[in-house]
Amino acid sequence: MATASEVGVNGEKRAMISPEYLESKAVLETKALLSELCRHFYGLGWVSGTGGSITIKVHDDAIPKQNQLVLMSPSGVQKERMVPEDMYVLSPDGSILSSPIAKPFPHKPPKCSDCGPLFMKAYQMRDAGAVIHSHGIESCLATMINPSAKEFRITHMEMIKGIKGHGYYDELVIPIIENTAYEYELTESLAKAIEAYPKTTAVLVRNHGIYVWGDSWIHAKTQAECYHYLFDAAIKLYQLGLDWSTPDHGPIRNVKEVVVAGSNNGASSKRCIVLDIEGTTTPISFVTDVLFPYARNNVRKHLSLTFDTAETKEDIALLRSQVQDDLEKGVAGAVPIPLDDSAKEDVIAALVANVEAMIKADRKIPALKQLQGHIWLTGFENNELKGDVFDDVPRALERWHASGIKVYIYSSGSRLAQRLLFGNTKYGDLRKYLCGYFDTAVGNKRETRSYVEIRESVGVDKPSEILFVTDVFQEAVAAKAAGFDVNISIRPGNAPLPDHHEFKTIQSFSQI
Repeated sequence: MATASEVGVNGEKRAMISPEYLESKAVLETKALLSELCRHFYGLGWVSGTGGSITIKVHDDAIPKQNQLVLMSPSGVQKERMVPEDMYVLSPDGSILSSPIAKPFPHKPPKCSDCGPLFMKAYQMRDAGAVIHSHGIESCLATMINPSAKEFRITHMEMIKGIKGHGYYDELVIPIIENTAYEYELTESLAKAIEAYPKTTAVLVRNHGIYVWGDSWIHAKTQAECYHYLFDAAIKLYQLGLDWSTPDHGPIRNVKEVVVAGSNNGASSKRCIVLDIEGTTTPISFVTDVLFPYARNNVRKHLSLTFDTAETKEDIALLRSQVQDDLEKGVAGAVPIPLDDSAKEDVIAALVANVEAMIKADRKIPALKQLQGHIWLTGFENNELKGDVFDDVPRALERWHASGIKVYIYSSGSRLAQRLLFGNTKYGDLRKYLCGYFDTAVGNKRETRSYVEIRESVGVDKPSEILFVTDVFQEAVAAKAAGFDVNISIRPGNAPLPDHHEFKTIQSFSQI
């Protein structure tokens, strides 16, 4: 009996390329699955006219994903009539190991998918388990609504939740590359798009279709269905004169100019505004005197009540990793956390001690911010917390939104915490005016590269089209170095600014 793996030159297991393994149960079942999916996708209109293609890796627990065999559907054939024997088998590097037998006229001689080089890029650059190339009309038309757009953007749609790493309130961004006469000629531009958009799981090809990948065939299929739904929704909203890229999906507007005086070039138009929270939209005292104490006073209760939930286990794992790093660096206040098999009370006591020290030091670290967000979620749900913003903020958000300006939040607090604050204010839910949220996952707020990442995410041609408003001088300097226009917010309780700084200051959003 053939084994499923052999040892490679680096000691890694890899697929044994033998006649026996090519006829193994895992390979045969994947071939059958591939032909079944082709028939299903034909019914959806994704692979009609012999267009489109699918590829799946042969899952084998004994073999690392990067070393698993690759199965691909052939090119130029009736996808709805394919059978398992029609599939190609490729090595992990894309070499053909097994080809289908030629069929008599009127069938064409077998040919491996023209999408092969593009599929391999998704495997190599994203460690995908399956890739789908669809010619669905929705994916084609979505690229034609704005012929000059380099991205497709949509937000506040339920099906966004089906895309890896995204939630309802997030803005989904999909890069668009230009079509070519031959499929293989797209390989380089697709690779560049994958590299430029590290969070994307799809690339649109203008006037052509879409490539979608996932960790498994189920994940790729689920996401492909969600993408096509969202494209269809955008097309229908466009036909109704409604804007799919804004939170309230109101009437499509021509973007008006928001003029910001005091910039280096006199007056400049802005397409996006990125807002800090603490000291900019919200009093510093709300964070220091309300949110932080609430998290500190409720951390033990929260951990005790939710200790065995998957969410809290993830929070604890992040804290363990952070504390271990702190101990190695000699960070003040860090104490060892007992192992998982220790008494629950001992683990919680150590976690509380570390969290209290982190809060006292006002550390901007993901492990603390994630736990705080989950604690605050309970507070907002129980009406024990209410988001606080300055009186001029709701009016400005509404005004900018009406002008077609996209507004984003960038805060050291988690995206969950940001959504909770703006979703639960005395002025109601302000999230309808916000297009997206950034936290320290994009980088430290005092580092220029963080603003470069934001610039690449919000879809502007020039960084000067973005206005960043903050109360922190060092953040202003970093944003300016990335090409942003910057205003510094002067609010009660904010720290003093250096003398002779060069930034325009505002006391109210009404001044923008």
